[in-house]
Amino acid sequence: MDGSGGMTYEAGAPLTLDAALRLPVLAAGLPEVVSGQGKLSRPVRWVHITELLDPASFLKGGELVLTTGMPLPEGDPSRVRRYVEELADIGAAGLVIELVRRYHRPPNELVRACLDRDFPLVVLSRSVNFVEVTQIVHSMIIGSQIESLRRAHDVHDAFTALTLRGAEPDEVVGMAAELSGHPVVLENLVHQAVICGPPGPGVETALTGWERRSRATPSPDRTELSGPEQWLVTAVEYRGERWGRLLMLPDTSGNPATGPEHAMVLERTATALTIARLTQHTRWERRAQRTLLLDLVERRCRSAGEARARAEALGTPVQGRRFIVALVTLARGPDAQEPAALEDRLTAELATGGTSVLVGAVPGDHIGVLLAFEPSVSWRPLAERLSRAVRESRPDAVVSVGSEVADLSQLAHSFQQAARVADAAVPGTPDKPFHELCDIGLRQLLYALRGDVRIQEYVERQLGRLVHYDERHGTDLLSTLRAYLDAAGNKTVAAKRANLSRQAFYQRLRSIERLLGCDLESGGQRTELHVALTAFQVLRLSHGTSSAS
Repeated sequence: MDGSGGMTYEAGAPLTLDAALRLPVLAAGLPEVVSGQGKLSRPVRWVHITELLDPASFLKGGELVLTTGMPLPEGDPSRVRRYVEELADIGAAGLVIELVRRYHRPPNELVRACLDRDFPLVVLSRSVNFVEVTQIVHSMIIGSQIESLRRAHDVHDAFTALTLRGAEPDEVVGMAAELSGHPVVLENLVHQAVICGPPGPGVETALTGWERRSRATPSPDRTELSGPEQWLVTAVEYRGERWGRLLMLPDTSGNPATGPEHAMVLERTATALTIARLTQHTRWERRAQRTLLLDLVERRCRSAGEARARAEALGTPVQGRRFIVALVTLARGPDAQEPAALEDRLTAELATGGTSVLVGAVPGDHIGVLLAFEPSVSWRPLAERLSRAVRESRPDAVVSVGSEVADLSQLAHSFQQAARVADAAVPGTPDKPFHELCDIGLRQLLYALRGDVRIQEYVERQLGRLVHYDERHGTDLLSTLRAYLDAAGNKTVAAKRANLSRQAFYQRLRSIERLLGCDLESGGQRTELHVALTAFQVLRLSHGTSSAS
């Protein structure tokens, strides 16, 4: 039997004075705490048996001193007081005196001196084997130290592996949360919560009211607890300057991160993040906006409260705002660095006048823009500003917007509408700064469906013979058909627009009817051909071929 009596003791955790007194080997002496009751959580670094009157000269701090009280002088209160003060000054964990051999109650001078210094004094009313106490406690302390070394090695290996494979910052912060069992938040200098780990239901609790709570938490010079909520804080640097902070919050039971291992994990996380920032191009704030926007439009947030807390922790007020999603579609593939530069430009351009924005890549190879604005503000001028800012650097870009919504939980609907509009927005549409759902007509609908093989089969079935004939004979009957259909079947108007005599135009129409096997006098057949011709034009447009072909 090891003397611990099966008591619960967390390997690697420092042995506290309270835990030591509850060990069966000491509990057998019926320990009574006479003074220093508020200091029982202090760690015990070692156990020292002594009958010397000046034991402090042999101590380094953190020792639990065991004595029978034999050296204490009677009738010399000043010497007893000096004895206690030396122990308190050196930082001893406490004094245990056995009341069996010399004393049957603690000397009054000793009690008063310990009370004055609030120094832990414990009396044992039954005999205890001090040697056995030292053996058991020392084995536990050494075991704890070995476990701490093993844990430190594991932590080192975990973060080294993340660094070597170029892990993303959210993985690094997530690892810190996993190893510590506490929420961990990375914030920048303006108290925006860039990353929170671990993801899950605790995010809303951790981030609600973030900026106010963070500003109430001072930055200490070294890693230590700070602020009214007792957050463990350490600095994160970039190129020798402070970039932000890492904060380890109390766990779900409200226990702050007080152990040395917590500080080690937090500091190792800060180092890994510094290396990651040196090797990765995308700014973490930009990455955080992209992640949140993606989670919002794909309904990944677990609750409306989590979505609100995350947005506000990133500096985007949402209370009492209305929202709309806009999508920026680039007609040609961007350079590797272009999306981030364009996202920064749009953020700077739009984040004024009470408007909040989130900008980031979203599904469909779009740049998504969340506009959060006061109900008294119209979104249309904001969409026009967005379009101007985009087209100053990318004239070929298309801006599409969804519907206005009143809550972040409805944002996916606005995104889906904007995506449908983006799919239907025909490149090169003149005099239109942005596109919305009401702009989708037949041409836009067919453009959105241009990849559907049924549309392609329909066009080929309706017009294939005519296109083939034009290519073989060098004619332009397709343009004649287009002019006729655009004139709503008015042959005279169509002939004039085509710069042909009526006789020549009529002859071409008869050739078209013969080739297609149709009756151009039929309104139904003209409608079918009009749809097919419009689809043919957008198909040619999507392949970079002139619509006049």
